[in-house]
Amino acid sequence: MPEHTTASRLQLSGLCFLLQILTIILFAVFVRYSPESSPGPCSQQLNCSWRNQDSGFQHPRFRDVHLQALLGFGLLVAFLGRYGPGSVAISILVVAFAIQWAVLIQGFSYFFLNGKIYVGAQSMVRADFCTAAILISTGAVLGRVNPVQMLLLTLLGVTLFTLNEYILLSLMGVSDSGGSLTVHTFGAYFGLMVSRILHQPHMDKRKEQQDTGHQPDVFAVVGTVYLWIFWPSFTSATTVHDNAEPWAVLNTYFSLVASTLASFVLLPVLYEESTLRMVQIQDATLAGLAVMGMAGEMLVTPFGALIVGFLAGLIPPLGFRFLMPVLCSRLKIQDTCGVHNVHGLPGILGALLGMLLTALATADAYGGRLELVFPLVAQGSRTATDQALCQLCALPVTLLLATLGGSLTG
Repeated sequence: MPEHTTASRLQLSGLCFLLQILTIILFAVFVRYSPESSPGPCSQQLNCSWRNQDSGFQHPRFRDVHLQALLGFGLLVAFLGRYGPGSVAISILVVAFAIQWAVLIQGFSYFFLNGKIYVGAQSMVRADFCTAAILISTGAVLGRVNPVQMLLLTLLGVTLFTLNEYILLSLMGVSDSGGSLTVHTFGAYFGLMVSRILHQPHMDKRKEQQDTGHQPDVFAVVGTVYLWIFWPSFTSATTVHDNAEPWAVLNTYFSLVASTLASFVLLPVLYEESTLRMVQIQDATLAGLAVMGMAGEMLVTPFGALIVGFLAGLIPPLGFRFLMPVLCSRLKIQDTCGVHNVHGLPGILGALLGMLLTALATADAYGGRLELVFPLVAQGSRTATDQALCQLCALPVTLLLATLGGSLTG
């Protein structure tokens, strides 16, 4: 990134000061701790199966989700040799502001009671989900915007993310516990539209921004390890626990291993390099995780999770080789971190998988879990087909809000 002038440094300092003062004032007026004796207020319409989780279960999940958002995503953007350290610093800046802003914006939607926002582990997990979506968005424009622009992107992105999440989860009753739509798809296409508006023909392509040195691959190794360790908790952080088997954790792991293996199938065929780059393994890993966001808590079955994960793992190598040049040359979209191949397309695949599994859901197959995964179906308010149609309609709604919001933000 070019060196900042004195004016731009002062702009960053002033904007950070104003935003922090604003959030402090809003926190002072509205935000209170959730009563310890209750799991926290929750919208009656929101499909928040996490409302019955106790604090002992939530705090480890919050820790894992927060580590994933901060370290996992932060280290994943460090592969850019020219921007590596600065990318990590900007990621931390985005996280620091996005969490505060998300607590406020989401609080008014989900945790607002008697004129106050009651915060606890649940609200912080939701804020981290929102932060993850914004970090995905920043991956599309990384290296081409300054920190001031990143803060403005975060300000609008958090607001639009919450609007999309509220429409899907509260108004439409969609089940998307791991965020195939709300996190991965929205984050990817929101960032891509911002990138399209900011298109500059002279900017280098992604492969030219990468450093072939040792340090970026070290960052990628550590970031990928964090994905393997903490992402199953991310996918299952908002799902039920009770005495049910953690389907979301198991399905995510199965998808993860299959997608990683898929990268070793395609990469030696598509590229002439003698050794695989860790960044490529990292991309396939993320794709396998993104595809299981919606379907994770559904009855995918172990072999089904392996199949879907393997298919998702094929998307990044093929996308980087064949689709990214088309996006850049024809659509003028410069995707710095390849979020379209890693988050966007796998997120859409995950949404379609979730729709199919919803249509096949029966009380015999799910037992008591049906009420936890599809409460409206269990209550008789909807049939499984109706719920599947809602899951399907959620995809164009997300794409519309992401593209329009990204264009406005750009």
